[in-house]
Amino acid sequence: MSASGFTAERIVKELAKLGSAGYKRTMLNHGAVEPYFGVKISELKKYQKKIKKDYQLAIDLYASGIGDAMYLAGLIADEDRMTKKDLQRWMKQASWEMISDYTVAWVAAESQFGRELGLEWIDSDDERVAAAGWSTLSSMVAVKPDDELNLKELEKLIGRVVKTIHASPNRARYTMNGFIIAVGCYVAPLSEKAVAAAEKIGEVEVDMGDTSCKVPAAAGYIAKVAKMKRIGRKRATARC
Repeated sequence: MSASGFTAERIVKELAKLGSAGYKRTMLNHGAVEPYFGVKISELKKYQKKIKKDYQLAIDLYASGIGDAMYLAGLIADEDRMTKKDLQRWMKQASWEMISDYTVAWVAAESQFGRELGLEWIDSDDERVAAAGWSTLSSMVAVKPDDELNLKELEKLIGRVVKTIHASPNRARYTMNGFIIAVGCYVAPLSEKAVAAAEKIGEVEVDMGDTSCKVPAAAGYIAKVAKMKRIGRKRATARC
């Protein structure tokens, strides 16, 4: 029994009954892999509201290998208790991009290992890992105060994206573009540099498969946030 009173076995049984066939088909089309029930995120968030954070339950749910349970694990993970080995194991076991780019990246970014793992992962030859590394850094700048960020390092990473994005693997291009957007929106001192980088980069082509998803134009996205006077406003959490 976990600290919250729930068990992974109980939750998995409940999730199996909550799956939507239509939602599952949509998510499989977006890259989800079996085993996967097709539980809507709104349903998973109901568990998050009840459980709050539970380290061991998150570990057990993720270990199930079931996509829905792995996503829920990220929502309830206690970032203060997650070890570097936990996060590295989660990355290795991530079944598809929604888990690696979001679930793992969000928890890593909120942990004390966000910068370290983000920098480690972006250098990976594995496209999935590299993409998740950029997502981790994007989430990190969204939640960490500027005085906890290495602005010179971030500026160098902006330059790296400008030089390498178009020659990078498909999924990495998407999250590298997301990194430029994140820095431009959440790190006020570097916002103008991020916009300048986005203009140099131009259109980013990413194969989104048989979906209607599009790659956001970084400069335009940052401009919209600026118009709302929200540049530099941090998020309470990377998870959603």
